[in-house]
Amino acid sequence: MSNDLFMEMVRYDSGYPKQIQHLTKVHAYARWIGQQEHLPPDGQHILETAALVHDIGIKESLLRYGDSSGRHQEELGPDIARAMLQKLGYAPDVIDRVCYLVGHHHTYGQVDGLDYRILIEADFLVNLYEDSCSHEAIRHAYETMFRTASGKALCRAMFRLEDEKEEETHV
Repeated sequence: MSNDLFMEMVRYDSGYPKQIQHLTKVHAYARWIGQQEHLPPDGQHILETAALVHDIGIKESLLRYGDSSGRHQEELGPDIARAMLQKLGYAPDVIDRVCYLVGHHHTYGQVDGLDYRILIEADFLVNLYEDSCSHEAIRHAYETMFRTASGKALCRAMFRLEDEKEEETHV
């Protein structure tokens, strides 16, 4: 199913290669972190599905509001995701959880599951790079947003945060 969903999302975001690149990277990181954190198969399926559609509300948000704010994505995304997932034959319980994640993936205060945590971390990994965040912003995100051992390890390696710690201990 995820291959069909991937192509459906590519068609949905046709003409917006940056968005297609984004969802592809978030999916890859979410997949890897989920596997490293030993999500059960049903949780991994939900996570990977949510990673592919997490920003599905952007297009409609731009049309309606002229922006792609997280709030608008969370407002508009679940209904669009639900229709797409139903069309592709996803199970109702999977659709419900994925739509919940789509509707909350920019809300960080009450994370209620490992799938939610991993989706946030994978999205942060991609956004930190795509937004050319400063080293200080990356360090802050690492310290405040990352909770899984695998997400932390990936962030440290990707942005060379380990080297900084090593330098501090040798000074």
